[in-house]
Amino acid sequence: MNARSWIRPLSVVAIVTALLLCIPLVAMHFTREVNWSAGDFAVAALLLLSAGMAIAVGVRRTKSPRGRSLVVAAVLLLLLLVWAHLAVGLFS
Repeated sequence: MNARSWIRPLSVVAIVTALLLCIPLVAMHFTREVNWSAGDFAVAALLLLSAGMAIAVGVRRTKSPRGRSLVVAAVLLLLLLVWAHLAVGLFS
């Protein structure tokens, strides 16, 4: 695979990440309950970009629909576990 074949998946992941990060950004203007710092946005962006690219790579390398579903489910489960741990210290 050449570098050009990764431009579209990377741009889709980046756009979806930016749109998801707009949710807390907008919420910060309407409520005091959402209080994210720049570090929070950076960590969230890193997590979402990593998960998105892991899904893109996994889906590309897996041929069967069942395997693709398992890759997506595993990556999303891992993302949710890490996010929950960072948010409330789920495992400590």
